[in-house]
Amino acid sequence: MSAERLHRSHGTGLFEPSQFRALGEGCVFEPGVMVFHPENISLGRNVYVGHQAILKGYYRNEMTIGEQTWIGQQCFFHSAGGLTIGARVGIGPGVKIITSVHAEAGRDVPVLFSPVEMAAVVIEDDSDLGVNSVILPGVRVGRGAVVGAGAVVTEDVPPYAVVAGVPARVLRMRP
Repeated sequence: MSAERLHRSHGTGLFEPSQFRALGEGCVFEPGVMVFHPENISLGRNVYVGHQAILKGYYRNEMTIGEQTWIGQQCFFHSAGGLTIGARVGIGPGVKIITSVHAEAGRDVPVLFSPVEMAAVVIEDDSDLGVNSVILPGVRVGRGAVVGAGAVVTEDVPPYAVVAGVPARVLRMRP
């Protein structure tokens, strides 16, 4: 594969509201927000997207964000494997949601050139993702769950659980 092919640009991330698959009324995009493949991104009503957040849509699969969700500044969402975020979700600054990972292809293959595996992420309604938490491919965060600041979520989170740590573990259940 040529270097030209490996290092082509993904574009500027500049977007127009008309480019989205769907865009509800009252959405706010703060300065510096970048959106890639908006044609595969749907936002419900009254979604807030903070300064310098990146919504990295993909040429296939979709990113769907439910109504009244709040996305803090400098978040990074990558939806190659598909990403669904429910309604009324709070997402702290710097949260990363990733839906793809390089597979293990053996020592003779650089990780960068290993096959990419994709798995959807689902964040259910009324949940909260703390500052700088990371949600990895294939994870479901249950309804009303709370993910602590800096947590790395590698497994599903039950509804109404409070998780924290690296890797994230259930600390307690919300009343």
